[in-house]
Amino acid sequence: MKKLFLFICTLSLSFLNAQDITDALRYSQQNIMGTARFRAMSGAFGALGGDLSALQINPAGSAVFLKSNGSVTLSTSRIDNDASYFDGFFNNSDMNLNFNQLGAVFIYEYNKDSNGVNKFSLGLAYDQTADNADELFAFGQSTNSIDSFFLNEAQGLPLDLITLRSGENIDDLYSFLGETEGFSAQQAFLGHESFLIEANDLDDPDNTSYLSNIAPGVFDQEYIVESTGLNGKFTLNGGAQINQNYYIGFNLNSHFISYDKITQFFEGNNNSGSVVNEVIFTNRLSTSGAGFSAQIGGIAKISNIIRLGASFETPTWYYIEEETIQRLETFGNTTGRVLINPRVTNIFPEYRLRTPAIATGSLAFLFGQHGLISIDYSYKDYSTIQLSSSQGAIFSNVNREINDNLQAVSILRVGTEWRNGQWSIRGGVNYEESPYKNDQFLGDRAGYSVGAGYNFGKFKFDVAYDYVEQQREEDFFPGSGFTNFAVVDSFRDNFTFTLGMNF
Repeated sequence: MKKLFLFICTLSLSFLNAQDITDALRYSQQNIMGTARFRAMSGAFGALGGDLSALQINPAGSAVFLKSNGSVTLSTSRIDNDASYFDGFFNNSDMNLNFNQLGAVFIYEYNKDSNGVNKFSLGLAYDQTADNADELFAFGQSTNSIDSFFLNEAQGLPLDLITLRSGENIDDLYSFLGETEGFSAQQAFLGHESFLIEANDLDDPDNTSYLSNIAPGVFDQEYIVESTGLNGKFTLNGGAQINQNYYIGFNLNSHFISYDKITQFFEGNNNSGSVVNEVIFTNRLSTSGAGFSAQIGGIAKISNIIRLGASFETPTWYYIEEETIQRLETFGNTTGRVLINPRVTNIFPEYRLRTPAIATGSLAFLFGQHGLISIDYSYKDYSTIQLSSSQGAIFSNVNREINDNLQAVSILRVGTEWRNGQWSIRGGVNYEESPYKNDQFLGDRAGYSVGAGYNFGKFKFDVAYDYVEQQREEDFFPGSGFTNFAVVDSFRDNFTFTLGMNF
């Protein structure tokens, strides 16, 4: 039996261009996730505490617990994507189940009824911060061809560089180009080897200009995206109650990223003069990362009714690694079916990502044991995102694009809870401005939530439903010569279930 060998190629540092503003945003945003009570109130817990997921907003919330407490949470998530692409429209739906949250807070009382330090709290928690699972299908007719992607990458490269030599195979040259020239040269090679593009002068090895073997006209196009993975963090929390009415706390957070994405682009044409009539371009991206952040916060009881909260989360400093695999297939009446499938994994040099810091101010009104209303306002400046590398990769263009296109945003969350005996009824709304100055790229995010809970005494069971929607432009190949995109309306809803226990 023949063995299949997979080559591994480390891309040239000088031509690294796979990372873009979309990647930076993906790992910088956080969703409202956590316990059912937290989600039912849209995450408005900055001045409340007393919930394991409230530590995400304000670490002082651990000291609000009256007893040691633990909880575990499961969540079902469904996402609907309505994709519009020229004359085409398609709805795609996907559902998955996530282990959303697990944690415990341990309370140590000290001078309970006197001034000074009244108690200490120690918290350990895991929280999922983003769900990367997604599916999208877009189709329609366009007058722009994917040939512009490959032409843009090829122009200026000598023909001899992307031409197979005697005894050299596709894997060898694709790997060599990645190691010595970079990502763009690999794309030019794929386009040339599949007959999608051609040199203007086939007899000149120094030729640096190219033309397309696809004639102008109308193109039937399809774009498919499937992604999996999640972002999460592990938190070590410490807190204290002081003088009965003040709470302080800190978090040390260890973050991780797991993201896998497969895209497939199809194009077909019957244009007169086309040498190539079909193109199928497949890309797979695998991303893993680890990071660190810290948080500090405080809560003050101003009166029996009013509580104030304030917290600050540092940027998260990530170390990220990415790998890509590519495959290009073409068909033409004269060329036949051509498959370029390098058995090569491109490994990009590890790079660093600094996400924005977050400052949050909170206000809550408590009406005895009957109910409460809570409001959180957060400020987050996405233009401060920065990519860097200690391995020679240059991100000046990406960082300049981030600074020019992203902005500071306001995030507003409002939640309420009302009790009747052992039952609790909850609701909330949330709103976040677009991180883009031009919100056509990515619109504002808005949602609402409802939920209920029952207190059995030692145990509590909570359930929540939350819904959020956002519009975006899905660029098929960001930063390339092929600028086509689909307009996507995303609707995500979740059912969340939490079992809590005092001990």
